Amino acid sequence: MDDVHAVASGMPHVTVVQGGGENPVYQVGGKSFVFFRTRRPDAFDPTTGERYDDVIVLWVPAEEDKLALLSDETNPFFTTPHFDGHLSVLVRAGRLGEVTLQELTEVIQDAWLSRASARRASSWLEENRLS
Repeated sequence: MDDVHAVASGMPHVTVVQGGGENPVYQVGGKSFVFFRTRRPDAFDPTTGERYDDVIVLWVPAEEDKLALLSDETNPFFTTPHFDGHLSVLVRAGRLGEVTLQELTEVIQDAWLSRASARRASSWLEENRLS
């Protein structure tokens, strides 16, 4: 989880607000791009029924990106019916070790890019030679 906090807070123009359960919500220009969820009835252990307390929501640029992350069964990203039609994926903090820091960084950077203004996104891409 420290990597999520470090990468998200390291993006430009980021503010962190506290969600209803004192969970951190990372925003750019007032738009959330990464946030830590509180226990919700839609994300739970299928064996015990216990609600997950470590779910992180990450925005994605497009439905195709969401489908790509979800279709690769080797990674820990998932969704629930609550997020149908929403450009985001979920991941449990307890499973972050299943992706490399580089992969996690790219997903968080894409989340930021999907929510930042066109000017901020373009500037960041140019500065990082990713345009």
